[in-house]
Amino acid sequence: QVQVTESGGGSVQPGGSLRLACLVSGGSFSEFAMGWFRQAPGKERKAVAVVSASGTNTWYPDSVKGRFTISKDNAATTVYLQMDSLKPEDAGTYLCAASKQRIATYWPTSAWEYDTWGQGTQITVSS
Repeated sequence: QVQVTESGGGSVQPGGSLRLACLVSGGSFSEFAMGWFRQAPGKERKAVAVVSASGTNTWYPDSVKGRFTISKDNAATTVYLQMDSLKPEDAGTYLCAASKQRIATYWPTSAWEYDTWGQGTQITVSS
């Protein structure tokens, strides 16, 4: 059974940085595309960073491009999200998700494409 566990959330001032980690256990990590999603209260979860199973392809929405970086460490079965220059609108619950893929270079950006979700970690950005 595949399990996903996030860590690294917290509170930061605008302009600050945080690094999230997502440990995946079970399954074959190298077959998973991984995504980080943000969910605000009462709103649907939206992808903020996605990496293909191969680790070679990444995707970001314009709102975080140039500020967020996703990386995949197959040896550690962990995916990271480095978040820099944080803004108040980046606040929310960040969820990590795994999507088993037959095409190693594909990067799924929709929540419905993901099979396994973590519990989420809270990010607060305020002064």
